Amino acid sequence: MSGMQGAGAAWRHLRSDRSVVHNRIEPGTVRRVLGFARPHRRLISFFLVLTVIDAGLVVVSPLLAQRIIDDGIIGEDRQLIVVLALAMAGVALVSALLSVGVGWLSSRIGEGLIFDLRTQVFGHVQRQSLAFFTRTQTGALVSRLNNDVIGAQRAFTSTLSSTVASTISVLVVGVAMVALSWQVTLLCLAIFPLMLLSSRWVSARLAGLTREQMDGNADMGNAMTERFNVGGAMLLKLFGRRADEDALFATKAATVRDLGVRISLLTRIFAATMMMVPALATALVYGVGGLLVIDDALTVGTLVALATLLLRLLGPLQSLSNVRIDVMTALVSFERVFEVLDLPSLIQEKPDAVAVPPHASRLEFDHVAFSYPRADEISLASLETVARVESRDSGPVLTDISFTAEPGQMVALVGPSGAGKTTITHLVARLYDVSGGAVRVGGRDVRDVTLQSLEDAVGYVTQDAHMFHDTIRANLLYARPGASDQEIWAALDAAQIAPLLRNLPDGLDTVVGDRGYRLSGGERQRLAIARLLLKAPAIVVLDEATAHLDSESEAAVQRALDAALEGRTSLVIAHRLSTVRDADQILVIDDGRVVQRGTHASLLAEGGLYADLYRTQFVVDQAPV
Repeated sequence: MSGMQGAGAAWRHLRSDRSVVHNRIEPGTVRRVLGFARPHRRLISFFLVLTVIDAGLVVVSPLLAQRIIDDGIIGEDRQLIVVLALAMAGVALVSALLSVGVGWLSSRIGEGLIFDLRTQVFGHVQRQSLAFFTRTQTGALVSRLNNDVIGAQRAFTSTLSSTVASTISVLVVGVAMVALSWQVTLLCLAIFPLMLLSSRWVSARLAGLTREQMDGNADMGNAMTERFNVGGAMLLKLFGRRADEDALFATKAATVRDLGVRISLLTRIFAATMMMVPALATALVYGVGGLLVIDDALTVGTLVALATLLLRLLGPLQSLSNVRIDVMTALVSFERVFEVLDLPSLIQEKPDAVAVPPHASRLEFDHVAFSYPRADEISLASLETVARVESRDSGPVLTDISFTAEPGQMVALVGPSGAGKTTITHLVARLYDVSGGAVRVGGRDVRDVTLQSLEDAVGYVTQDAHMFHDTIRANLLYARPGASDQEIWAALDAAQIAPLLRNLPDGLDTVVGDRGYRLSGGERQRLAIARLLLKAPAIVVLDEATAHLDSESEAAVQRALDAALEGRTSLVIAHRLSTVRDADQILVIDDGRVVQRGTHASLLAEGGLYADLYRTQFVVDQAPV
């Protein structure tokens, strides 16, 4: 049994990628790791004490067995046999209790570290700028919160306990075996290099295969993720590529299958070696030791104790041979977590930030300039599937944008695609920071106010209103967690969607599906407007909220928007003629600049780009079908 346990432990170590030993650990990493352990130092100390005691008990039972055989059985001392047998039972009970205690402490420490790391990383990522999320691959980021965090916590649980326990076990067992018979001990230890050589031979090949298998599984997982979401499934069906997709997935799955077969063969070879070496060592103990017993150089009890201790030496020796790999693997996991924690957010709240004045709704852009940040400022190459440093800066996206929206006014943004309209709206809630000039809400620069008060003051409805895979109620309460059902239904009535929801079997408890795909585009937009109404912001930003809707849905959404905009300052990217006609001021944006401004009538009379857009876009949109 001990031999099998040793082989199992050794196999787990072989799964570690030995290439990590070549990684260069950044200075200060160990100090930061110890910093994470500091809140758990008492538990870790207690954990280590119990681990040492448990490891030291490994020699007690074999030595008691020696005395039972030599002094009790051969010496025919019945009382001694009973006493020593009870002592062995007591040692087994204490060892079992220690094992439970060590396991409980390991779980408390490990889960505590996982909690600390995950909450810190999650909170830090939430505070990154929008630019970070436009580049980062979601799966890679989630992996940091799962795989790397778990790999990091092993440094204080399995790796730490294994190293301490194995060191103590090797020392105690080695001393006991040498004390019993140094000749037999040296002969047995001469066989163990065979096990270590086999371990290294297998691991050198297994590390590469394991990496390939992980890459293959990731590739297969990415393929499933892209095709199993609603958008991917729809694309597959619309283009009729089922056979091609089946063949492509089969190729990826076959790669993983073949690697699995090769890995299984290597593990069988290793397991056979792990069984063979202890068997050879045991044969050597009984062969040589048996001759020494016949020559009266050893007692029978000593021979049995040596054979038992030998098996208890296998696992710890193998474990210690992989200590460097285990430690480096844990440190690399910590570094990957620290890499995320060390990435600064471009959007920082000042220590002396103040709240936006209550009900402040005056919006001002004062000679605003903006350029998108570079990749090395906002993201990590390791979090991108295809990481590439831009060959040149993006250049100015906005130049000298100035306008004022007085309380209750609507300012409409029009212009060709890519002119910078959406970028202007992103600056209002400080999703990005300006490169020059200032954006002010209620007379205060948005960089001088608290993020929470700014987010409370500004509300958005975008073209693709995102919904969580949850109930309608949960999605609405996201805007105002304390809202009552009466307030929710009032918002739904104003958003022109309450009659539809009242006819649903589950009402507010209807699940909207992934990204809200169980709802039509118009229904999703009206729910987004209801969510906005519950939030009740002083300033509303509409980013083509009625684009791509049919005429009936557009009419319903437009009525809901009229309710949402009443009495509020609004900045609207205009897509429909009705929007620009109602605007108090229209800004014509082209190539990041305001090239025209005025009312609908004055801009038509002026001619230029607005008149062109009116003829090509707005009039066409209003043409009867």
